[in-house]
Amino acid sequence: MPEDLNNMYRVRGHVKWFDPAKGYGFVVSDEGGPDILLHVNVLRNFGQSSVADGAGIEIMTHRTDRGVQAVEVISVDPPARTDSMMLADFAELDPVVIAEAPLEAARVKWFDKGKGFGFANVFGRGEDVFLHIEVLRRSGLADLQPGEALAMRVISGKRGRMAAQVLAWEAALDE
Repeated sequence: MPEDLNNMYRVRGHVKWFDPAKGYGFVVSDEGGPDILLHVNVLRNFGQSSVADGAGIEIMTHRTDRGVQAVEVISVDPPARTDSMMLADFAELDPVVIAEAPLEAARVKWFDKGKGFGFANVFGRGEDVFLHIEVLRRSGLADLQPGEALAMRVISGKRGRMAAQVLAWEAALDE
């Protein structure tokens, strides 16, 4: 945490890129200026281990001798929708039905970003819930780590239960 709290500034912008393997990425302020370093530990304090490129983000920043860096994440919004293909399981569902589905507490069992999918276990249920990379992107996430706590809106798809929306646990507490 920075020593001089008077030099902290609230910034709204978007994630330029973030690489969980490297442990950092950069944010571009809506007001312009230099790129802002976003370290994975700051993101983890918010309750996420990754964030999608292009996601909207509000952060507290601090200027150092080496540049501007984020010291706290306040909020993350999913990236603006692109023309990416909708999953067939959701094509016939009303978005209101998905939004009204209850949030379910879960932990990531495993997720392979290269394969584009993984599974989570919902608290109190025996079956796994399918997680697709496109759902993560639309939810503002880029990757998941085993054991990571989530809140998910789950639907019954053609191949079983699957996440239709994924939130970091801490973000879900605000809903």
